[in-house]
Amino acid sequence: MIDLENVTKIYRIGEIEVHALRGITMHVEQGEFVAIMGPSGSGKSTLMNIIGCLDTPTTGRYILAGEDVSRLSETELARVRNQRVGFVFQTFNLLPRTPALEQVELPLIYAGISGRERRQRAATLLEQVGLGERMHHLPTELSGGQQQRVAIARALATHPAILLADEPTGNLDTATGEEIMRLFHHLHEEQGLTIIMVTHEPSIAAHAQRVIHIRDGLIEEMHDNQKTVQMS
Repeated sequence: MIDLENVTKIYRIGEIEVHALRGITMHVEQGEFVAIMGPSGSGKSTLMNIIGCLDTPTTGRYILAGEDVSRLSETELARVRNQRVGFVFQTFNLLPRTPALEQVELPLIYAGISGRERRQRAATLLEQVGLGERMHHLPTELSGGQQQRVAIARALATHPAILLADEPTGNLDTATGEEIMRLFHHLHEEQGLTIIMVTHEPSIAAHAQRVIHIRDGLIEEMHDNQKTVQMS
């Protein structure tokens, strides 16, 4: 599903070069659940931006579902994002005056789906995340966990191949965070969704099949259920 080959990312601020990624090589299988961890400034957010086609590498290759997206134009990257990637953020990113049902419909409008179909699809997704009774409520009428469920339903609206979650439990209490992780497990196990999640919490990362540790723009270590691999 995902192949990164010696990916680097250099940001230029005036005459200063910031090396956010220094040569990342990683592979994620279709249907895998991966967590990415690392301290602030480690490059994990830059890595997620590249995986989500929000940014492109300075050097190296990124193959997504067989397509080299490393050098695509902004228009082509937007197509890939809309068709293949769903995003879930720590801050939910919901529109404050828009009911849950319409929040989930938004990406379907951009995808050109007809009004009746998108309304049906959005309602079905909200029922799947346990919000069938709350679909006409505004974000201010929903708890943090319910708002995140709306955001997850919205991320799934276009049937993406990959769900990218950036600190999805960061604004939630422990119990609510565990509820969201159970939902992720359901999406992963029952629907075969590929999930890549950034988190700083070991207890949340423990839910993933594999954990990749990033430091100073490099992969430092990888954990899976059987072993730990140190990267040189």
